[in-house]
Amino acid sequence: MEKIRSLADLERIKAAALPRIDLRERSDRNFPAQTCGRASGTRKMQILVCSGTGCNASSSRTIVERLREALRAAGLERDVEAIATGCFGFCEKGPVVKIIPDNTFYVQVAPEDAAEIVAEHIVGSRRVERLLYRDPKDGRRVSDSKHMDFYKKQLRVALRNCGFIDPENIDEYIARDGYAALARCLTERTPDDVIGEIERSGLRGRGGGGFPTGLKWKLTSRSRAGRKYVVCNADEGDPGAFMDRSIMEGDPHSIIEAMEICGYGIGADVGLVYIRAEYPLAVRRLRTAIAQAEACGLLGERVFGTEFSFRIEIRYGAGAFVCGEETALIRSMEGRRGEPTMKPPFPAEAGYLECPTNVNNVETLASVPVIITRGAEWFASIGTERSKGTKVFALAGKINNVGLIEVPMGTTLREVIYEIGGGIKNGKRFKAVQTGGPSGGCLTEKHLDTPIDFDNLVAAGSMMGSGGMIVMDEDDCMVAVAKFYLDFIVEESCGKCTPCRVGNKRLSEILEKITAGKASMDDLEQLRILSGVIKDTALCGLGQTSPNPVISTLEHFYDEYVAHVADKCCPAKRCKPLLTYYINPEICVGCTVCSRNCPADAVVGERKKPHVINPALCVRCGTCIEKCRFKAIGVK
Repeated sequence: MEKIRSLADLERIKAAALPRIDLRERSDRNFPAQTCGRASGTRKMQILVCSGTGCNASSSRTIVERLREALRAAGLERDVEAIATGCFGFCEKGPVVKIIPDNTFYVQVAPEDAAEIVAEHIVGSRRVERLLYRDPKDGRRVSDSKHMDFYKKQLRVALRNCGFIDPENIDEYIARDGYAALARCLTERTPDDVIGEIERSGLRGRGGGGFPTGLKWKLTSRSRAGRKYVVCNADEGDPGAFMDRSIMEGDPHSIIEAMEICGYGIGADVGLVYIRAEYPLAVRRLRTAIAQAEACGLLGERVFGTEFSFRIEIRYGAGAFVCGEETALIRSMEGRRGEPTMKPPFPAEAGYLECPTNVNNVETLASVPVIITRGAEWFASIGTERSKGTKVFALAGKINNVGLIEVPMGTTLREVIYEIGGGIKNGKRFKAVQTGGPSGGCLTEKHLDTPIDFDNLVAAGSMMGSGGMIVMDEDDCMVAVAKFYLDFIVEESCGKCTPCRVGNKRLSEILEKITAGKASMDDLEQLRILSGVIKDTALCGLGQTSPNPVISTLEHFYDEYVAHVADKCCPAKRCKPLLTYYINPEICVGCTVCSRNCPADAVVGERKKPHVINPALCVRCGTCIEKCRFKAIGVK
């Protein structure tokens, strides 16, 4: 690869790569014409295929290969290119295929569809109607992402390149102004200027704490230590969260560039990426990006011909949730047990190897280059007074449009759930949304018009966290939800402090009693008191926030707890020990399928006569309901 020594060299590479990217940018700006494929009037076309982890699991790599084979068979391999990109975000409908320049958006594509896409769409200039997205509200087919509710209210800043560029092609990143921010910092600005720009932007840490990023950089820069470190926290441990993974898979160069900018600002020459080993695709693409940047002279010695040198190393985590906390992460990188330490001293004073260390998560870093390029004022103009910019969320649960989204701070929960998310699956009633992962709380219908930002979510009894957002409907038991998160915390606790190690175990035991129908009203009071004690006395943020799911569900769904305790029933019919299975004698035809499949021999009765279930023997496995063809079996 050509060595890049100056901004002029960078601009020359950008100019050479720009035609590939410009085709996509023009397509993204313009609504699709009535025509498609070759009939759209362009000779050059591109087929973008989502190749994030989720779509790869559904054979997106094979789709790319099949598309290329079909293009070769049609003699179009020089004019039409199949390109593997990062995550498009619309995970519910993956694998996703996008045709450029007519901007046609195909969903749930299978390898066997590749030949048809080439034959019908590219050659025949006819859209494959069955592969178009169907709007869950009115059932109409939508041919492009611009007209999909899922994308309409999104503003992609951290995700700006995900699903748009080939993450393993550095030229495409450069064509999107990649490394221009680094070049300007090194050649036109002082370290203090760089930190000041980040401060003025109002960027706050996206890992959950929400600490002002510019202030964190400034504190680290003040140290006069001989060696400093920049750490990228890529240890994403929240259940259902995949924001950071997707950014690393789809835009790894943005993380490298941001770490170098941070290094220049604080006076560090070494960067460490702490990433969980369970992210093999993210690791591979990050390694590829590091090698490419080094080969081009954008990483290593005398970057852009200046005195600034920087190298990046990758360190692996073993999947411990607690290592998302910065001091536990640092200890883990040092080869020690991943346990939080008392603060002060803060990592900015004494972190990795007792040296000043700046720790930022992936999403935070992904916003840095674009802030430098477009200016602090531009970023600060987005969002709310105290929460600037955008936030990435992993939207999951009982929602029509599951996926990765990015919205301006201040967007309401209602807009996210009912407009971007497309509402609740199967027309069910919304019940709650969990934000902030295991450390967050459950918000109800009365919170739907709450603008999403750091302060509003805390005031509502939840938190931003890293960006997990799980939607629940009328069929979810909130006591069981609280128990799920507590069980996760108990499993992931490092065990260093007694409130977290013992206290959360006791909370889990009480919740087990409640869901088993063995608790008393005194247990509910103990649940409340113990939650408060843990919150006030635990050592680190994990322990201090661990009772939040219990506290929020007790506040908003106390009646469900009472039903479990006083009435010995689960209103949502989710807690198996509290369920009673029965057979409706007016519907049962005595086919014996249920009795023959019951593992506990709890179903008795003669052939062609109504059967009954012995509650003393029933293990509540649900096999009888699953096997009954006549819907004669119910639960109460």
